[in-house]
Amino acid sequence: MYIPSRTLFLLCGFIHRSAARRVNISVSASKILGELPPVARFFGADEPNYATYPDGRALLSHLGSVGPQQTYFRTHNLLTTCDPASETSPHRLKWGCTDAYTEDADGRPIYNFTITDLIFDAYLENGVKPYVQIGFMPKALSKNPEPYSFDFNGAAAANDIFTGWSHLPTSFEKWGELVYQWVKHCVERYGVPEVESWYWEVWNEPNIPYWNGTQEEYFMLYDHAVQGVLRALPSAAVGGPEVAGGAGGDWLGLFLDHTLKGQNSATNATGSPIDFISFHAKGSPIFVNATDSTPSHLQMNMATALQNVDEAFSVIKSFDTLNHLPVFIGEDDPDSCAACLSSSVDYRNGLIYPSYTVAAFTREIDLAMRYDVNLTGALTWAFEYDDHPFFDNFRVLSTNQIDKPILNIFRMFGLMQEKRLEANSTGQALLDDVLTNSVKGELSDVGVLASASAAGDKLALMVWNYHDDALSRPDTEVSLRLSDAFLGRGDVKLSHYRIDESHSNAYSAWLELGSPQDPTQEQISGMQADGMLQMLHPPIPLKLDDGVVNIQFGLPIHAVSLLVIE
Repeated sequence: MYIPSRTLFLLCGFIHRSAARRVNISVSASKILGELPPVARFFGADEPNYATYPDGRALLSHLGSVGPQQTYFRTHNLLTTCDPASETSPHRLKWGCTDAYTEDADGRPIYNFTITDLIFDAYLENGVKPYVQIGFMPKALSKNPEPYSFDFNGAAAANDIFTGWSHLPTSFEKWGELVYQWVKHCVERYGVPEVESWYWEVWNEPNIPYWNGTQEEYFMLYDHAVQGVLRALPSAAVGGPEVAGGAGGDWLGLFLDHTLKGQNSATNATGSPIDFISFHAKGSPIFVNATDSTPSHLQMNMATALQNVDEAFSVIKSFDTLNHLPVFIGEDDPDSCAACLSSSVDYRNGLIYPSYTVAAFTREIDLAMRYDVNLTGALTWAFEYDDHPFFDNFRVLSTNQIDKPILNIFRMFGLMQEKRLEANSTGQALLDDVLTNSVKGELSDVGVLASASAAGDKLALMVWNYHDDALSRPDTEVSLRLSDAFLGRGDVKLSHYRIDESHSNAYSAWLELGSPQDPTQEQISGMQADGMLQMLHPPIPLKLDDGVVNIQFGLPIHAVSLLVIE
């Protein structure tokens, strides 16, 4: 059935009265730019043990099904020692533990991988693979073990947490042997083909007090850990260094130099094995006070994170023998701390977080193309907390088994196709402008990321309307022209997915219910349905005119559309 253009105009959500700006988007299905890297399938958290809890398992099942590409999970504290004196251990903010390593009275190692097995089992049972962080230091192996554990309330000073787990080992040989025994155990439990598909990285942000040692001592930690991994599984993928702040000054460059020509403290050979390179990038939101023209509000800053990425890519590109390796932004977030209290609950619960994510990830893919580096993953550092209030002010993906809008951006990414297409938007901010200033001007960033299947039978286009300021704005009128599509075919189907105030948004539904902290089961079931990815309207047929079709729709501020045409 042919849908007249006027009907399509209305079905796609355009309302002329509310649109104050028109943006034209053009996509050519015949102009393939290359592979679209499936970067949005990596997640992580400080707290490993929540993966084994009911809400954690439920969320893992959703993460494992965000797309056809494999999902991975990275977590701190996989080797941290439990605190038997704490009634809340191990489930508390920024903490987790496994008791993987202790020693007997004579200092002989005792290995116990029961808890790490439970964590990895929870991943694998839900279609998620480990991106294994080798850390932190077990108490019996720490050179400065006291104090060891800590309690974090979301507002404590950062230095309060860098206790005995962040220190050097009493013996690098014992450290390497622990890693060997762990990997050997995983191979015996899960098999070589499975463990070969994991990533093994050493520590976290060693350029800040997560590592209470020197840079050279981190290189020793890395050498012995990697040697332990490869002794147990020579085909394992190893890497790092997960530095904070992009290149971390000269840290990333000196680390890469060490892997090429430094003296390996574990083998006495030259260099150290590396199969992937990782670093972290974070945005820096602020709270803006009210003025005569605007109310007080949260203001995001994407430029900070993109500058981290730009700096790290520049360093990686300078290493001719390494710049082909997979690159991971091992923590890639709008702000620094998932377990820290946010000044704006709405940011972490509502629409800014998902719209920021798609706008930032697209620019990171653009930067990877500019530098010709192999960006493989952009890891979102957010999970969930069991037994916490509904829609609290921590950075999580779900709340009491209700998915937040942010999770639907990953479902959208999961529907993107293998090949990236040329796409242009008159409303999209230039890469270098966003890199310098973020999106703080008068106009919002109305951008597009377009893709096609390798078989040529499906197109998927993401369109967003992002601005740093958490302020209301009129809808934008989007006019999208698709050309060279499905040549020789007359009819196709459009499925239009949407994240906005009334679609794919359990937070809005919760607010409409009066923000209950004791919702009924019926209300919970309704919010769970609202938290899934939803369509703006039922799928509709489109009529192609020599491979051309025009689609128009309204796009509210901080909303995201995914158009799948097949």
